[in-house]
Amino acid sequence: MESRDYVTRVHRSIAEIDPLQWDALRGDDTQPFLSHAWLYLLEETGCVAAETGWQPMHITMERDGRLVAAAPLYLKEHSYGEYVFDWAWADAYRRHGLRYFPKLLSAIPFTPVPGARLLAAAETDGQALAGALVDLARESGVSSLHVLFPKPDEASWLESAGAMIRRGVQFHWHNEGWPDFEAFLASLTQSKRKKIRAERRKVAEHGVRFQRLAGTEITEADWAFFCRCYETTYLEHHSTPYLSRPFFEGLGQRLPESVLMIIAEHHGKRIAASLLMRDRKRLYGRYWGAIETVPCLHFETCYYQAIEAAIEAGIEVIEGGAQGEHKMARGFSPQPTASAHWLAEPAFSDAVQRFLEREGQAVGGYLDELNDRTPFKQAQAIKTSV
Repeated sequence: MESRDYVTRVHRSIAEIDPLQWDALRGDDTQPFLSHAWLYLLEETGCVAAETGWQPMHITMERDGRLVAAAPLYLKEHSYGEYVFDWAWADAYRRHGLRYFPKLLSAIPFTPVPGARLLAAAETDGQALAGALVDLARESGVSSLHVLFPKPDEASWLESAGAMIRRGVQFHWHNEGWPDFEAFLASLTQSKRKKIRAERRKVAEHGVRFQRLAGTEITEADWAFFCRCYETTYLEHHSTPYLSRPFFEGLGQRLPESVLMIIAEHHGKRIAASLLMRDRKRLYGRYWGAIETVPCLHFETCYYQAIEAAIEAGIEVIEGGAQGEHKMARGFSPQPTASAHWLAEPAFSDAVQRFLEREGQAVGGYLDELNDRTPFKQAQAIKTSV
């Protein structure tokens, strides 16, 4: 597609896009999930493909022969792996004899991490990209376009282009400069301190010990054990894993600086593992699994070990993934999120807009309620801009 200022292209694979130009648009954003390497690895290992319901349709915009804007984009045949739930919308379409799938989705597959979605050299390029996404959805004849967990300015660009904004909540841990875990505990209310100490004591008294491995310290055997734990978790929930062992091993080879693995051992036998990704400022809790049951092992492996690691490394934030109000009792605070949605069918678009207005008011009230139940002695302010 061509306009007066831009040439817009749709790519069937991230491999068609120059990695250096893609990553240059990220600027100083070191979050690994939108890197060319991460997105390419998903495609190369078959985790993201037409066969899995994730057909790549990445969009780029060039001006004067230079890449100035880009976004990850997929043609979706389902709503799995997204973490912003629109199953009720799909069911309403079905009940009215309309097709909801396929739809267009701009997101990081299987990754509910807020961040850049519309990579752009300048604000005007980002605004043009937002408009190009809506135009592509309209011209493609799909039911809808969805952009999940964008940055606040990107959400504004999409809203100006005709998308509706949906509000949500996640739970993040914020480092207030504590010198150690005990200092962090001291900032919590007495009941929360007591609860965390009791949970950690159960794991320690069971004889469980932990090992943290970063980057190239992680061996092939470590990846094999982690994948066993990861797959076991899905099997216990009668589900199929989204990601494969080749994908995880590829992370260790191509993005080692972004990987932290925590392994739990019981009398010398490995029984659980969690995997976190990281950049300069944040840890991202991603996956976990266990092959033996120990009370409170999940909390220790996924939260308390991560908090200790963050304090030691001076990491500012831990993002705990989608949902999880129980994280508040472990020192996490609620944070607002957003997603953008454009629906082609006017009647459904109007109905969804009214629903999102009511839902947004409820989310605002929920954030106020959560703020009243802060686990800290002194309430931490919730950032409400989305």
